[in-house]
Amino acid sequence: MVSPLRLLLAVLLLAPAMAGCAIFSPFASLSPRQCLTRVMYFESNRSSEEGMLAVGTVVMNRLHDPKYPKSVCAVVGQKNQFADGVLWKPMKEKRSMARAAQVADAVLNGAIHPGVRNAKHFHTAGLRFPYNNMHYVLEAGGNEFYEKY
Repeated sequence: MVSPLRLLLAVLLLAPAMAGCAIFSPFASLSPRQCLTRVMYFESNRSSEEGMLAVGTVVMNRLHDPKYPKSVCAVVGQKNQFADGVLWKPMKEKRSMARAAQVADAVLNGAIHPGVRNAKHFHTAGLRFPYNNMHYVLEAGGNEFYEKY
């Protein structure tokens, strides 16, 4: 049997390590709405609701695919998938932030951009890659959206 003193000591020694995991997790305290707002704010032309809706649709397409994580924040937080710092950089443009939040609400209530179709990928508009497995479906908000085969 473990003495109460040893148990207390173990808890005190482990607490900082356990708290550190929660503190440094990039989306530990963010809601799905906040994560979606942030990805749309940083990934689309901030003045384009169409582009924001397209980015939100990609996130939801990934969310519904078994190959991707099962929460909005986990999808947005995947390494090397979206803008660097998407979950922690400050959003400075209040009007664009409010617009992104409105579009995030719409996406979370089922709105999709029909032009995105089943696309789960996009990159900056103006770039083209000659890969045979990329099928471009839409340009919106400064991005090119594509399906992979």
